[in-house]
Amino acid sequence: MRLKIVAGNWKMNNTKQEAEDLITKTLKHAANVSTQQLVIFAVPFPYLQQSVILTQGNKGFAVAAQNCASHAKGAYTGEVSAAMLASLQITYCIVGHSERRVIYKENSDDIIKKCSLLLEHQISPIWCCGESIDDRKNGNYLDIIENQLEHEVFKLSEASFAKVIIAYEPIWAIGTGLTASADQAQEVHQFIRKKIEKKYSSEMANKIPILYGGSCTPENAGELFAQKDIDGGLIGGASLKADSFVKLISRMNELY
Repeated sequence: MRLKIVAGNWKMNNTKQEAEDLITKTLKHAANVSTQQLVIFAVPFPYLQQSVILTQGNKGFAVAAQNCASHAKGAYTGEVSAAMLASLQITYCIVGHSERRVIYKENSDDIIKKCSLLLEHQISPIWCCGESIDDRKNGNYLDIIENQLEHEVFKLSEASFAKVIIAYEPIWAIGTGLTASADQAQEVHQFIRKKIEKKYSSEMANKIPILYGGSCTPENAGELFAQKDIDGGLIGGASLKADSFVKLISRMNELY
C-alpha cells in the first residue's frame, strides 16, 4: 500500500507564535494517524527547528522545508543548503513548486540539482509538476507533465527516484479558488503513474505517492482523495488554520 499523505505548504505565512499554535492544535486534534499515513508541515525556514521539536515523538507527523539551494555550499547570500536542512533533522523538502518556477524563474537544471543534493542528505524531495491555464485550454497539458518528468526526476537513478514524492499541481488552480475536477486530477495522476511504470517498473509506479495540489479543501478532498491514483494532497490555504487542516487529515483517515 502506498503511503497516504496530507502536506501543508504554509508558503510565506504565520508568525512564530502562530506557527507554534497551528502545529500544537493540529497535533492535539489529529492524533489518529496510521502507520500508512503521513502528515507534513512545510514551514518557512525560520520555523524549521521549532517545528521539528514540536512534532518529535508524534508518529505519522514530519516537517518539510519549502525550498533549498541548488548549490552544496558557498557564497550564495540568503540561500539554505540541503546540508543545513539535514542538520536540523528535516526529512522532506518541496522542490519545483510553480511559484518557484514562475516567480523565481527556476528551470529544470535548477530543480534536478536540488533533488540530487537533497537525496545526498537523505531528504526526500516533494517534487511538483503542473500546467498553466493556457496549456490546459490548448490540450497539451499531458505533454507539459511528461516534459517535466523527463527533464527532471526521471534523470534520477531508480534507487533515488524511489525516495521521491510527486505533487501534481495545476498552476491555474493554485490560489485561484478553481480546482481540477476529480476526473481531471485522476487523469493526470494516472498518466504520471503510467510514465513511471514505463521508465522504471510497475513496482515503482505502485510505490510512489502522487499528491494533488490545487485549492484542495475539506469540502472537495473526499472526492479527490477517493480517486485510485491520488494519494493525498499538497495543501495551501486550507493548511493555515488548524480546524480546516484537521478536517483534511480526517478525510484522509476516513478514506485510507
